[in-house]
Amino acid sequence: MTKPNNYAFIDSQNLNLAIRDQGWTLDYNRFRRYLSDKYHVNKAFLFLGFLPTNQNMYTALQQAGFILIFKPTLTVQGKTKGNVDAELVLHTMIEYPNYDKAVIVSCDGDFYCLVKYLAKQHKLEKLIIPDQNRYSSLLREFLSNAVFMNGLKNKLAYK
Repeated sequence: MTKPNNYAFIDSQNLNLAIRDQGWTLDYNRFRRYLSDKYHVNKAFLFLGFLPTNQNMYTALQQAGFILIFKPTLTVQGKTKGNVDAELVLHTMIEYPNYDKAVIVSCDGDFYCLVKYLAKQHKLEKLIIPDQNRYSSLLREFLSNAVFMNGLKNKLAYK
């Protein structure tokens, strides 16, 4: 039997902030291996805002096996913003014919319509929610096909 060809689509800002709010740092090498081993993810798209000063981090993420999709950032009232929601949805649909199932990593209700569509088409492998204590109530509909990262600290934390 051949292994499934699944792709992950990751809202990096959402993931990073949710994990840090729990008091730990995600080891992206371990996370990439986890996605591959647990959910047969062959391609993992990481959506993030681009800052020239983060080049070393981008190189490390690519070496860990992530495909980086950048969004230009804006600085508004001293805060840097790079909302990647539209890019994540668009790339999930561009890649739609190329994967068996999708793994969506976010706790953002803006992805409700995407997750609902993927589930209806039997193309949703898993919804990975970074924090079970802070996620959009819109995603409750998919909890039977979701996993929370809270219990994965020992497996995925940067040591």
